[in-house]
Amino acid sequence: MKEILLAVFLVVSIVACSKKEAAKNGPYLAKVDGTPITQADFDREIRSLPDYARQMFEGPGGKEKFLGEVINKEVLYQEALKQGMDKSPEFIRKMEDARKMALISDLLEKEIMSTVKVTDKDVRDYYDRHRNDFTTMNQIRASHILVKTRAEAEKVLERLKKGEKFAEIARKESIDRASAKNGGDIGYFSRGQIVPEFEKAAASLDVGQISGPVKTRFGYHIIKVTDKKTGPVAEFERVKEIIREKLTGQKQKEAFDSYLDGLMKKYKVEVNKEAFAASKDSVKGTAPKKSHAE
Repeated sequence: MKEILLAVFLVVSIVACSKKEAAKNGPYLAKVDGTPITQADFDREIRSLPDYARQMFEGPGGKEKFLGEVINKEVLYQEALKQGMDKSPEFIRKMEDARKMALISDLLEKEIMSTVKVTDKDVRDYYDRHRNDFTTMNQIRASHILVKTRAEAEKVLERLKKGEKFAEIARKESIDRASAKNGGDIGYFSRGQIVPEFEKAAASLDVGQISGPVKTRFGYHIIKVTDKKTGPVAEFERVKEIIREKLTGQKQKEAFDSYLDGLMKKYKVEVNKEAFAASKDSVKGTAPKKSHAE
């Protein structure tokens, strides 16, 4: 499998080198129909390999084996040229797309990536402000009443406000029968163990508090938090690189949004709404249907 991946890598990573340029790089190591492969070509190709692929050419015979791969690449390249594949509209389009993406990548590196800096102080300040996010154990115990509609959930809330017991309503009304028999109690859960909407709502409540209607794919929940357990906070050294990565991503996004907003004011953008409305839906492969209201 690695040999196949390497062959693909060598083919798609072609960097043409003219005879004139090659002559400047010292004596050739091989020739393919007169086109020299120099030591500089060889070194450039080996440096461009990922680490796992480079290891395949270590040891006795490794250098010779890799030269064979470079020769294979040049043979395939010359055959593609001989067949005129570089003149095909599809190839020209692919090259233009690759050029566009490479330029965009270089632009973002210059304007965004190289300018965004996250200092050690930024990382420490974030840790100090969000220490509770780095607890090694955080468990919540909750009860819930699950119903099908928001209207039903609102009625449950009214009953609770009038003094009815949470557990009694859960036993009678909750469609989650497994927890209903326990008065709605679902026990303790940690991060990631329950649907995100439920977890987020429960995390925002203090012990004894009851939520408003919380929608999940199961229906509408009225949640009551009955206990919270919080473990020790992870040491700064253990989480600082996670924080740095998070802050870097946030700052890069903010910088990108700001940069793009500035460019949008600089360039005139027009959308042909009629043509767009009539154009083919690229996902479904059909023109969008008009609604009855149109």
